[in-house]
Amino acid sequence: MEIQYLKILKDYPAAYPNDPEYEARIEGVSEDTISQLEQKYNNINPFPKALKELLYLAGKYCYVLDYNIFETQQELQEAVREWLSEKKLSINRPFFAIDAYNYGEAFLFIYLDEGDNPIVRQAYLFPRKDMPFISNLLGQSLSGYIKGQIDDVKQGINPF
Repeated sequence: MEIQYLKILKDYPAAYPNDPEYEARIEGVSEDTISQLEQKYNNINPFPKALKELLYLAGKYCYVLDYNIFETQQELQEAVREWLSEKKLSINRPFFAIDAYNYGEAFLFIYLDEGDNPIVRQAYLFPRKDMPFISNLLGQSLSGYIKGQIDDVKQGINPF
């Protein structure tokens, strides 16, 4: 797969490349797996290019995203949809979760109908006056968000 949006992730495939015991190297999923996910979560329509690149490069493990508590992308997607159901919340557009933090409290996602490099959004499952259910707090595209996270790691800052 040609990498257009996430070249920085391709160029920096490990958080700690000089530490052979724990380099935290990215690990991707196959194009077949990506196709299966497209069928299930985007009605057979292609995913945005930046998401496909993310999955291809780091869909199994990514040192700047917190989906690694789940064995597969499928488990992550099922978990966030279950959390939404439990809280009687819904997202009415096709979406794909890219990060699940504070287990069961919040997750990051992208809408699948916003072009090839969609905006990263947060779903906070306990809405408050100062924290809406869905927000665009980050104000960044998927590639911009990943770049910012990698820049933090390169400076020794924990991306979480």
